[in-house]
This record gives sequence, structure tokens and C-alpha cells, in this order.
Amino acid sequence: MHLFEKSPYQTKSAVLFLIFNRPDTTRKVFEQIRTAKPARLYVAADAPRPGNDDDILLCKQTRAIVKNIDWKCEVKTHFNKKNAGCRDGVSAAITWFFDNEEEGIILEDDCLPANSFFKFCDTLLEKYRDDTRIRHITGCNLQQGKKWGDCSYYFSNRTHVWGWASWRRVWKDYDINLEKYNNYEIEEKLQNIYPDPLVVECWVNIFNDVKEGKINSWAYPLDFINFFNNGLTIIPNENLISNIGYGSGATNTVNDDHVFSNVHLSEIKEITDPSFIVPEKQADLFIMNAHFNIEEIRRKQNSIPKKVKRWFKSAFRNAAL
Repeated sequence: MHLFEKSPYQTKSAVLFLIFNRPDTTRKVFEQIRTAKPARLYVAADAPRPGNDDDILLCKQTRAIVKNIDWKCEVKTHFNKKNAGCRDGVSAAITWFFDNEEEGIILEDDCLPANSFFKFCDTLLEKYRDDTRIRHITGCNLQQGKKWGDCSYYFSNRTHVWGWASWRRVWKDYDINLEKYNNYEIEEKLQNIYPDPLVVECWVNIFNDVKEGKINSWAYPLDFINFFNNGLTIIPNENLISNIGYGSGATNTVNDDHVFSNVHLSEIKEITDPSFIVPEKQADLFIMNAHFNIEEIRRKQNSIPKKVKRWFKSAFRNAAL
């Protein structure tokens, strides 16, 4: 059991802060980073999009926020001169981070952390540092109040990236174009993880769209790398990250009425470890049903001709958690 101090926790881990053109959300997340006072802060910023005059001012305002460092801190910056986009810009920034650090915490500009998120990551980065079964630690819990077990966290096959931590040993396997994997192999392998044919079909469609460049996501390849290495993600039983970026300014999360928007932040007072290191498959299925609307698709597939079913394949595109 790991107890928490009464005063705000100051993180031991290096932090990568990914920013772009959202000074409103960036300011809120930065204030939480400031409270945690990392001794090493990496800031990566993409450049304005070509032809977008609003970006020029917004990017300038956003970069100015991270100059307000008033604690003892080594700061490294990676500011793009040309716009790389979400997929290439974020993945390149994380590679830069892990080129310099063996492990650390990654926060995007719309992922607001609870203070105990930093303690959670510090503690579990150390505990599972050499345990290659564990590849990812996330701060977000999207189970809508459902708890899995009576400990502080559970294990999952999914890699949620709204506030997370990991190790260089994991990121070295990252393959943004999934070049190491062939289409004919992955359906059988995914069946070993999720026996539900519709869930497998969902992931096969996403895999193919990533390979073909139809999905602009750096996060889905991380999911597949976790699947194909039989890896586990640690997910807290309390929500330690709130995505405050849903809305018109977002790249992917544009629906501000979404069930995962602005999920209430909790704090944890202690960390208790589960006795068994096995994934909670039903927790994963709950998320996928909410995210991909699988049960609704299943119902419609069972009531319409086969030639119409092909339409539903498009329902699985263009989203990442």
C-alpha cells in the first residue's frame, strides 16, 4: 500500500507536455503540471497549419504559457517550424522524449490530470519497470462508475492515451505504419484477445485503415503494438484524467456532448495492488461498446441483408482514446 501526502504531490518523473493551438486548455493543464513541479519538463509544440491565420496567434499564445516556469526545472523544447499534423507530430515528439528518458509521463494539452495522477504514475513506473508484461499506465477511467476489483487499479488490453506513462522499452516497438504486420495475420491473432467476431471485425477494419493511411491517428498503432506483444495496461479504478478538449477546437473529439467529455476528476489517497495480473476483458468490451456502438451495430446487422452490412464498416473509423 502506498499512502499519499496531504500537500500537493511533486512528481519524480520527467513529463512530456504536447501543445498546439489551444491556450485555454493548455493553461489549465499547465497549472496542474506546475503544482506537480517535475524536475524535467519536455515541451513539444506543432507549428501553425499552412494558410490558417488563426493558428499563428493561437500557437504563439499557447507557447507563451509554458514560459511561466517558477520552480526548479530543466526544460527542453521541441518546437516544429512546419506543421507535422497530429499523427506525425505527436509520435515524433514522443520518440524525442524517449530518446532522452528511460520512462516518463505524457500529457496532451486537453488532458487535465488530478494531482494524484503523478503519484500513481511514479509509483507504478517504478513497480513495473522491469516487468515486460506491463507496457502502459493510463490515468483515465471511462467505466462510468464501475469498479473492477477492490484495488486501486486493474489491467486491460487497451492503451488509453488521455494522460499516460510508459517506458523506452515499450516505445522502441512503436510502428506508426504497422509495417511489421500483414493483413492476413492479424484477424487470427486478434481472436486470441477478443473472441467476439464483431469486435475482431472492428479492429481489423481499423488496422486496414491505419495501414492505408485513412485514419490520421498516432494512438491506434500503439493499441496494436500492445495487442501483438500480449501487453497489459494499468487503469485506475478512479478517474485521474479529464478530457477538457471536446468541442469545435478539437482534432478528433469534436462532440462536446459525448459521454467521455469532461469526466469528473477524482483523487486517490492510496495505491493498493491487485493480486492477479490478468486483463479485465469485460471492462474493455464496455469501452468499445460505448466508443464504437457495437451493440447497436450488432442489432442492426442481425436485422438487415448482408449487402447492407458492409456500410457499417465505416462506423469504426476516425476515433482514438
